Amino acid sequence: MAEWSITYDKWVPKEQTLREALCTLGNGYIATRGAFEEAKAEPELNYPGTYLAGGYNRLTSEVAGKEIENEDLVNWPNWLPVSFRQQGEEWFHLSNVEVLDFKQELDLRHGLLCRYVHFRDSKGRETKLNTRRIVSMANPHLAALQWQLTPVNWSGEIELRAALDGRVTNSGIARYRALASQHLITLEQGQHDEESMYLVVQTVQSKTRMAQVARTRLYLGGKASGLIPQTRVEQSYVAHHFTVQLNQAQPLRLEKAVLLYTSRDWAISEPLLDACQNMSRQGTFGESLDEHKRAWQRLWNRCDLYTACNTKVQSVLRLHVFHLLQTVSGHTVDLDVGVPARGWHGEAYRGHIFWDELFIFPFLNLHLPAITRELLMYRYRRLNEARSAAKEAGYKGAMFPWQSGSNGREESQVIHLNPQSGRWLPDNTYLQRHISSAVAYNVWHYYQATEDMDFLSYHGAEMLLDIAQFWSTIATLNHETGRYEILHVVGPDEYHTEYPDSTEVGLNNNAYTNVMAVWVIQKALQLKNVIDDSRYDELLTKRHITPDDLTRWEDISKRMYVPFLEDTRIIAQFDGYDKLEEFDWEKYRAVHGEAMRLDRILESEGDNVNRYKASKQADVLMLFYLFSSDELLSVFEQLNYDFKPQSIPENIAYYEQRTSHGSTLSKIVHAWVLARSDRKRSWKNFEIALMSDLEDIQGGTTSEGIHLGAMAGTVDLMQRAYTGLEIRDDVLWLNPVLPDEMPCLDLQLRYRGHWIKVNFTANKMIITFDRGWSKEVKIGVRGQVHTFKTGDQKEFDIRR
Repeated sequence: MAEWSITYDKWVPKEQTLREALCTLGNGYIATRGAFEEAKAEPELNYPGTYLAGGYNRLTSEVAGKEIENEDLVNWPNWLPVSFRQQGEEWFHLSNVEVLDFKQELDLRHGLLCRYVHFRDSKGRETKLNTRRIVSMANPHLAALQWQLTPVNWSGEIELRAALDGRVTNSGIARYRALASQHLITLEQGQHDEESMYLVVQTVQSKTRMAQVARTRLYLGGKASGLIPQTRVEQSYVAHHFTVQLNQAQPLRLEKAVLLYTSRDWAISEPLLDACQNMSRQGTFGESLDEHKRAWQRLWNRCDLYTACNTKVQSVLRLHVFHLLQTVSGHTVDLDVGVPARGWHGEAYRGHIFWDELFIFPFLNLHLPAITRELLMYRYRRLNEARSAAKEAGYKGAMFPWQSGSNGREESQVIHLNPQSGRWLPDNTYLQRHISSAVAYNVWHYYQATEDMDFLSYHGAEMLLDIAQFWSTIATLNHETGRYEILHVVGPDEYHTEYPDSTEVGLNNNAYTNVMAVWVIQKALQLKNVIDDSRYDELLTKRHITPDDLTRWEDISKRMYVPFLEDTRIIAQFDGYDKLEEFDWEKYRAVHGEAMRLDRILESEGDNVNRYKASKQADVLMLFYLFSSDELLSVFEQLNYDFKPQSIPENIAYYEQRTSHGSTLSKIVHAWVLARSDRKRSWKNFEIALMSDLEDIQGGTTSEGIHLGAMAGTVDLMQRAYTGLEIRDDVLWLNPVLPDEMPCLDLQLRYRGHWIKVNFTANKMIITFDRGWSKEVKIGVRGQVHTFKTGDQKEFDIRR
């Protein structure tokens, strides 16, 4: 691995689907996995998926005797296909030749995927193949590739083929393959002009149309060949064919440009019409590549985190930023899409949006806040659906879904397959009502980073008030204890969804859920002092929030129940947690390793993870991840709980021993909460999280789509945890304690209309204040507040 590239120097078939996910190219509008152009979908070997941001469709399947409707991120027609063959022989495929030399490189700086193969066929003919591919960051509709074939020891006639393949299904996830997967029907296909062909498809339920237009050109000896392709049309498939005479050592270059337009696009007349019209305006591959490179350079100028003192960390951090920017870029703005947990990189979780925004937005807030704003608007536009969900469940306000897709309804599966046992089981994870608090948290912290009063007044405040109203109505007063409770929910730890031997689903008083509810209500009450009075009163009237409601909010914010283990300062994950059995970690880790899916393993053995003090991921510890100790302690003080700073390490130690890290997000949280108290263990957790996708530590999950929350979380650990960055009381605080393994870091931050450059070493920190919209900003360093104006540069001694 180099600072700006991920390189594979051997072809290893069993690693191919993992590499396809990691080598995905995208631009925030479309994304295509890093499959080889000559490959078609083959289980566990190749999966050339192409995905449209927000491109969903619903199908009904019969599962275990029930009809189940699922909404999926659609696999759209494959625009990649290029191959060749000797006359009368089979089409080229790597599995049919002897690979003499191989190299595949993902160029992170330029968003370029390159491949070099030197191979020998069954007749002893040696050929060199060089390929390059982009999904343009300059033009969201453009994807392009270049193939160069060079005969090493032979001359002869070959047939070349470049195609658009609409015969695709959603088959990238083994456990979904028994479900309905045919999302597309073909509407039109054929030849546009001498160089171009087209394919138009439509989803069967959501009725989204996509037009793909491809132009194919050949070059011999560096010059345009003048050859005109023959266009062949089959059902849902259209291809250009060329017959070409090759001479030994003479390279042949093929360039394929593809435009993809959909019926969801802005500023078009009709997808096929605009795709055809704009194809005539496209330059060569080299010209498109140059524009693409310049677009990437603009992104890296603002988003790079540079650490010259640790090249391994540097390269993987850049890989993570790269995939984040491919999932949500400037092209995402106005698309009305959320940010999916697995990127637009595969079909895991069906492309749904969860709470991973909590881990993703902090980076965007401080680099590309306009994108955060748009992603928050995805939630705002679905407020009515969240309100309807709350009303149907018997509550007021807005109850956001655990899994969201096209219109904001709950997309969580009713039943799910355990691949360990082959059994379909009830899925109660939809009871993770804490997702609504995550939305509120993201609204508030976006405002803190940007001071975007327009957004807060007209969109964010309404979400905060609705979510607070939801929490106030789901909370019930226990007259015996005098405290409010939240019953029948599931916390972040998805291993615990019910009590052992209970017929009811959900748990009572998940501590994280209850504390987050209080925090949301507190912020909703504070809005009166933030937005103008007339707007605040308008919103109360609009949402039918009465003085009695506000009185109840105040009461809940002071009397919410938080469970603790008896005679300790350990926060109980939920009521009854202390009655669960301890788990034999040593026995199971010896067999399954640390990052094991205990729920699946135990169910396959006839046991139930709900019986044990065993967590999938951080639950209680999420409180120490999301809040500074001062902010969290103030919540407990308002609730009249005697929770002290020294109790935090005790809680961390307790739950660290009882967590399986079955989610890639878990190591992020553990690294964060240990960053100040145990820097060595924090770094160890960080390293595991950093390599979780690159090394696929979850055992085959990355090939289904990268874990975007974990990727963004590692970047944010660098950006905020190890720099001590926090926005509090209108001050940007920095209290750096860089790890010994990474004693230097340079980054830029976008804060309230300003670009701020920060350079860290083990001994000093230099802050340079660039131009911005406001006259000055307050930055706090180790307890002292400094006022910065345009052009200021200040140096601070940060030696420990």
